[in-house]
Amino acid sequence: MKITNAAKERLRIMFIAKHALGDGSMHREDGNHAVYHHEMRSILEGLGLNLTVANSFEALFEKPDVDFVFTLLNRAGFFNSEMLGPLLCTRHGIPFLGASPILRGLGDDKHLTKRAAAAAGVPTAPWAIYRRGAPVDEAKCPRADRYVIKPNASSASWGVRDASDWTGVRTAIEEIHEERHDAIVEPFLTGSDAEVPVLTIGDPVLLPMFIFRQADPDHLRTYAEKRELRQQRQHYSLDRLTDPVMSQQIAGFTRKLWDEFRPFDYGRFEFRVNEDTGVVHFLEVNLNCNLWSQKVFGKAAAMAGWTQSELIETILAESLRRQGLMG
Repeated sequence: MKITNAAKERLRIMFIAKHALGDGSMHREDGNHAVYHHEMRSILEGLGLNLTVANSFEALFEKPDVDFVFTLLNRAGFFNSEMLGPLLCTRHGIPFLGASPILRGLGDDKHLTKRAAAAAGVPTAPWAIYRRGAPVDEAKCPRADRYVIKPNASSASWGVRDASDWTGVRTAIEEIHEERHDAIVEPFLTGSDAEVPVLTIGDPVLLPMFIFRQADPDHLRTYAEKRELRQQRQHYSLDRLTDPVMSQQIAGFTRKLWDEFRPFDYGRFEFRVNEDTGVVHFLEVNLNCNLWSQKVFGKAAAMAGWTQSELIETILAESLRRQGLMG
């Protein structure tokens, strides 16, 4: 989709992201996220939009003189910060990119998302949620030889830990609680992550699926590896998911799930797949996911024959159309 010239002339659009004012260099804590935000700003400027750029929520505390907010300001260092941008826009009555605050909360809360998946008949591994301030009860914990413990609203594997017994699990939960986050615990699943990018053009559309294939399917990927903050200690490859049976199965699961989150403009649905056994489990959904050209969404768009600029313009144009701003 294209943004009409009339809309470009009429609409005042704010782009807000943590590194929106940066020069595109790697950041010591956020790594390649800084590169991503700079790329996004450059693309939006290249589209000829009437663009205002900001890098903090303070830009939304008072109502800004804009018609639409393109917000990528998600993890802001405090609990449930993912919802604040959409909430501030909603308070001011300003349309914005992506799902509503309550749907963002549903998507970012891994426990609630897994409940939605289970209700839709999509398989997910057993799990336990340990809210900060609630009892840490061993009886809730599923039985496994190895566990993954992480903040319940973690992104890019931030804060992920593993353990092989309840003592280790409890310690990890307590550490996460001390960091002022809820904790989710689930069995470690051997395999690789299948990545399913979805955008809406009226209705949701599946872009080409990828698999983040690990040389060692028992390795636990970390935040530092995903953000390229350190040398990856083992081989990974981002490959097109070509297995026809598995692809069809995952596409079916994704279609069962996406109505829970509509309208969302774009998002990435993730599954853990064991290529030896063919077993597939739903992991999570990322409604305000990474759109960088070097990540799944950008590579899927390229696989579909789009440039990165065409991908971003299509997502933005559809959101503007959906919210009555394209006329």
